[in-house]
Amino acid sequence: MTEQHPATSVAVLGTGIMGSGMARNLARSGLEVRAWNRTRSKAEPLGEDGVRVTDTPAEAVDGADAVLTILYDGAAALETMRQAAPALRPGTAWAQATTAGLDALESLAAFAREQDLVLIDSPVLGTKQPAESGQLLVLAAGPHPVRPVVWPVFDAIGSRTVWVGDTAESAAATRLKLVLNSWVLNITHATAEAAALAKGLGVDWQGFLDAVEGGPLDNGYMRVKSAQVLRGDLEPSFATKTAEKDARLIVQAGERAGVRLDLAAAGAERFRRAIAAGHGDEDMVASYFASFDGEAP
Repeated sequence: MTEQHPATSVAVLGTGIMGSGMARNLARSGLEVRAWNRTRSKAEPLGEDGVRVTDTPAEAVDGADAVLTILYDGAAALETMRQAAPALRPGTAWAQATTAGLDALESLAAFAREQDLVLIDSPVLGTKQPAESGQLLVLAAGPHPVRPVVWPVFDAIGSRTVWVGDTAESAAATRLKLVLNSWVLNITHATAEAAALAKGLGVDWQGFLDAVEGGPLDNGYMRVKSAQVLRGDLEPSFATKTAEKDARLIVQAGERAGVRLDLAAAGAERFRRAIAAGHGDEDMVASYFASFDGEAP
């Protein structure tokens, strides 16, 4: 594969919580952006930022230098790319940012080989606000010759790109993302449980914050997420139903590696209970509600 020129056009497949902000930043960076979303009405506002919204994945990818997938899971990414297949050009760079897990990545890599696409395993670390401000951390694994193609894409959506492997098939970026997500989800649950216990015991949460302030147990992320609970502000930066999916991918990855992940498994169950209580579309700190059998106080 010869060295390629930087992309000037990109197709964004999936414009949910993350994809919408990414598409806007791509357009603002000067790239020609076409976007598709399963529910078109959710993508329509992107038109105000110069994004051309399409009816089908094939329309979005037609003629694009790079394709960015940021969908719910690996199955959705594969289904969408199959719909796009008639318009995909051989050699197109495919930045696959969906948190897909190890099993699904193998299927995506097989599809890329079938279609003669150059796959970059490129999950991102960050939630709604970093996606909107172009401050995501891009974790990437892919061959050196294609990297110049996607650098304008990654530069527009992220503050930093960390290359961790030379082939997407190594799943180096996906594996790192699963480890990072395991940490983020566990901190979220720890925050939610501590806040729930404080509520149950009649402890003022501010007293807890004062006790840990400035010490090794203090944590900025914990403060942000606990503040959401206390305010009752559960607008999702990362939805509970997506967090449950990721938690189960983490457990599955551990099983493949012979590693038992008790916290991740328990966390997935907490998310499941929160979803069953009607909090699936709220922020994942809705894990808080899994601590109560009835209505949370």
